[in-house]
Amino acid sequence: MNQKFIRNFSIIAHIDHGKSTLADRLLLFAGAIDERKFKNQLLDDMDLERERGITIKASAVRLEYKADDGNQYVLNIIDTPGHVDFSYEVEKSLRACEGALLVVDATQGVESQTVANFYLAIENNLEILPVLNKIDVASVDIDHAKLSVMETLNFKEEHIQLVSAKEGLGIKELFEKIVSFIPAPEGDPEAPLKALIFDMKYDIYKGVIVYVRIMDGVLTPNKKIKMIHMDKEYNVEEVGVFVPEIKTVKQLSAGEVGYLTCNIHEPRNVRVGDTITDAKTPCKEPLEGYRQLNPLVFCGVYPVNTKDFMELREAIEKLRLSDPSLVYEPETSQSFGNGFRCGFLGLLHMEVVQERLQREYDLNLILTTPNVQFKIVTKAGEEIDLDSPTELPDLSNIKEAAEPYLTVTIMTPVEHMDGVMELAKRKRGIFVSSEYISDRMKILFDIPLSEVIVDFNDMIKSITRGYGSIDYKMKGYLPANISKLDILINGKVCDAFSTLVHKEHAYDKGLNLVTKLKELIPQQLFEVRIQAACDGRIISSARVKAMGKNVTAKCYGGDITRKRKLWEKQKEGKKRLKQIGNVEIPQEAFMAALKI
Repeated sequence: MNQKFIRNFSIIAHIDHGKSTLADRLLLFAGAIDERKFKNQLLDDMDLERERGITIKASAVRLEYKADDGNQYVLNIIDTPGHVDFSYEVEKSLRACEGALLVVDATQGVESQTVANFYLAIENNLEILPVLNKIDVASVDIDHAKLSVMETLNFKEEHIQLVSAKEGLGIKELFEKIVSFIPAPEGDPEAPLKALIFDMKYDIYKGVIVYVRIMDGVLTPNKKIKMIHMDKEYNVEEVGVFVPEIKTVKQLSAGEVGYLTCNIHEPRNVRVGDTITDAKTPCKEPLEGYRQLNPLVFCGVYPVNTKDFMELREAIEKLRLSDPSLVYEPETSQSFGNGFRCGFLGLLHMEVVQERLQREYDLNLILTTPNVQFKIVTKAGEEIDLDSPTELPDLSNIKEAAEPYLTVTIMTPVEHMDGVMELAKRKRGIFVSSEYISDRMKILFDIPLSEVIVDFNDMIKSITRGYGSIDYKMKGYLPANISKLDILINGKVCDAFSTLVHKEHAYDKGLNLVTKLKELIPQQLFEVRIQAACDGRIISSARVKAMGKNVTAKCYGGDITRKRKLWEKQKEGKKRLKQIGNVEIPQEAFMAALKI
């Protein structure tokens, strides 16, 4: 296919600014789907995406458009997530494109993730086309929204496209602008094959389906290919594109986006960011891969039934195909047996992975309390990366400890600035700078990661009545005063609840956990004692009373000694139960612990 008629672009934006709706509208307008098959969030093919109303996975789709100049163009669209936890999906997608549509909600204006995605696109040398969406909303001030985009991101007014993805306004003009504004891909079809793996998914019949962007050369079925970084060779079984359903084609040439299958059934043999080339005539040097993202949050993932460990291992391997930001390694717990220590980019990422493992692979799981990774230097000079509380050395052996800090960018209306500042300081934030951007304030704080990941975003939304937004990036490690908080159930440490906390917050967190567990642990036939311990002393305690059982119900009248005999027998039985009894802790208790 002639490269000058190909356009590859991503749709990027802040969360809820209308990326998926715009992608749906582009598909409908170009005739890739008909009205009868159309449904909202068409490219979001996971049930979880539809339920939450968010995009989790980037989706690639190809459509054809006949422009006013009479030429037939092929457009490869990649719809991306907006949430900060899935920024890796955006980064992967941008490498397969020459341009990006930066969608901005005309009623909200430029928000923090808009700015973050804008700079991500610039880093990848893309042509960026600003698109103001939701112009059909009655309360919209288009001139003000345009000014916000021009002032904050330095766009020219003539490049700003006005659309309503919901109503279909301005879509024809947007198509014409895409064709004229976004450059055609470069690359030599005659050169040796060079292709970038930018995504993957697993199919039980075809094995690993590899999403590729062809940089040079031609890819055809039955070609012998080599994956350079993994140093493995395969025979191509099938080559195709998404329209949006899978459609096989005879070949993919330089500039095109599509997929290939090689009957690979071992997920660990393929890697996102790898370069595919011809096994017989390889390219001279591979493409630059993706940077390895460091996880921010760690927690243990265990099967409720210990026999399901192998199924969990297989499921995590397959899930990591489509989510390379998930990091895992085997781990053993005293309470739950064998499982995995997993690293995530945030709490939403963690929840999504848990839901996908439970739904797509039919697993019943327990997740331990999430922790961030601390750095410890012992008195012997040894440096330890600590992501599990069980690995914490004795406090007398610790020379210094450091915790990860984030540089958090907060965009807020000016009238809510005081509330935002107060919250950031309460979260141990260090003020960096503030500046006016149009009618908003952009405030920068350095805040410990452990204070941001749980509820900081929700609190900002609450203080600013929904108009505030945050974005963050890793700053580095700063000194911290940490302690290990343990929860004891009937005198035994339950390592699933163990967590590393800042010394100042140990008492509050211990008290909250004990109070919550008292509500959630059901009554047993024996008394359950719940305690929080920190630095070798008990800081909070509660009891769940034993379940009452009327053993003398069958006795009526007669001698009291018979009743006494039954009561004594019951008392002995409860003592024995207490010695060997295991307390059943419901999954809700673990979920509640995550939110404290």
